[in-house]
Amino acid sequence: MTGGGLGAFLLGMRHLSEGLQASGGERIRRFMSMATGHRSAGVLTGITSTIIMQSSSIVTVMLVGFVTSQMMTLASAIYVLVGANIGTTFTVWLMAIAPSPETLGLALFAIGALVYFPLRKGALGNLGLAFIGLGLVFIGMFLMKEGVAPIKSSRALSEALAQLDARSLGSVALVAAFAALFTAIIQSSAAGIVIFMTLASEGIVSYETAVSALFGANIGTTATAWLASIGGGSAAKRLASAHTLTNLFGSLVCLPLVLPVFIPLGKFACPNWQTSVMLPVALTDTLFAIVRGALVFPFARPFAKLLERLIPDREDEKPHLSVLTPHARISTVIACEQAMEEVGFMAESVTDLADHLERILEGEDRRDLARHIQKREEILDRVQSEITAFLASIMVKRLSPFAAHTVKRLMRLADEFESMSDEFPRIVRALDRIESSGEALSGSDLAMVLDIHRTASELIAFSRQDLNRFGGMADKRILSADLKAKIQAARQLQLMRVGGGSSATAVLTMLDLLGAYNRLRAYAINIADACAGGENMV
Repeated sequence: MTGGGLGAFLLGMRHLSEGLQASGGERIRRFMSMATGHRSAGVLTGITSTIIMQSSSIVTVMLVGFVTSQMMTLASAIYVLVGANIGTTFTVWLMAIAPSPETLGLALFAIGALVYFPLRKGALGNLGLAFIGLGLVFIGMFLMKEGVAPIKSSRALSEALAQLDARSLGSVALVAAFAALFTAIIQSSAAGIVIFMTLASEGIVSYETAVSALFGANIGTTATAWLASIGGGSAAKRLASAHTLTNLFGSLVCLPLVLPVFIPLGKFACPNWQTSVMLPVALTDTLFAIVRGALVFPFARPFAKLLERLIPDREDEKPHLSVLTPHARISTVIACEQAMEEVGFMAESVTDLADHLERILEGEDRRDLARHIQKREEILDRVQSEITAFLASIMVKRLSPFAAHTVKRLMRLADEFESMSDEFPRIVRALDRIESSGEALSGSDLAMVLDIHRTASELIAFSRQDLNRFGGMADKRILSADLKAKIQAARQLQLMRVGGGSSATAVLTMLDLLGAYNRLRAYAINIADACAGGENMV
């Protein structure tokens, strides 16, 4: 029953977090992204965000995304982490003050089911899922409490747990180490703490043991940041290191104070601690988080600078393939952030392709330039495939209307940029055919193609700029019309040459080249429209 209770608890935390994310994840993301100014604002942001999201893991993953994408400095993220460590104790308080977990859990589950199943989508449906999750959390807590009762009658289990009795500094450290390992495995400090609270409330372990577990659980929970940092580069690893080192430092400093300070303080604040262990444990958890934060708060900026020196950016920091990480799927908000980074890479790459093609048109040796264009186009094929597969896996999750629209828009942008990249090798091959036919581009034709190419490059540059602000169409339509007119004039000129001495092959090849530029124009307009939130396609 204890295992089932733990499963219900973790499932409840997941549904609670998913429901709250779908309801307000985007607003929380914007709220957190503003925590780049005063350090106190960062701490308050961390506290508020974690209480609302009911998951320090989600907040941590968001911070990894912010730091990786340079939306937030490492020092600002550390301040938010300090607040998140305090905010996550709210869950423990919720468990401690619940009057009747089974009754409250069933009531919340019933209310959530009545709202969620008829609606499923929309704000009310998401709120219903959150209520279902909260109900499962309380039901899981009740099942764990009922499940540990048989342990009393098991001599072997009782003797094993007796080894965790925190009566000395060494045994306190042993309990903390065990709790850290357990929390790292289940990735929920709240679940680990609640299990020890439940064992203590049933008299299976001592109150001292339950308090000692707090110090380990707060170290084990930092494993989430390391998982989220996989593939995230140096910035993400610096944040994961900051999370682990600050929590480890706070625990090591406070560990010798567990028996002489924290235990007596909890007993003093809660005189009925022997009959109600959960309340003093929750109080100690919050006090420990505040003390740990106070130790880190004054030194966050120099600590961030030290980590930046110890974990410098690599020269090959931006891989030609994905920063997409499977663990980012824990948060749809961060999943979209990371997918947007990859779309940004595709936009940069298309600009790079246009620059290399212009160098070919200007007369530079085309062999290396053409190989670069072909290789970069193949890379973009793989990136687009990865983005689509990644976002498709996000679509099976519960998404807010905004998140669902963002996922679809990102898929469209990835497809448009990949389609755009396909045209550059085609243009290079057209130039090769013209040259091999013995009819190299004349001075006037070359000037005409260069003019068309530079206008197309300007339009492509606008498309890249739009990604940073999802802006409107602005002057893109005017520039597109100018490019279209130049392409039409060039096509008419080529058609007039048929029968006038130019070979049909040369004319058709030039028409293919001009068709590629016309498609580039259409893709650029589609990208601008997608960035503006439209659904039209040229």
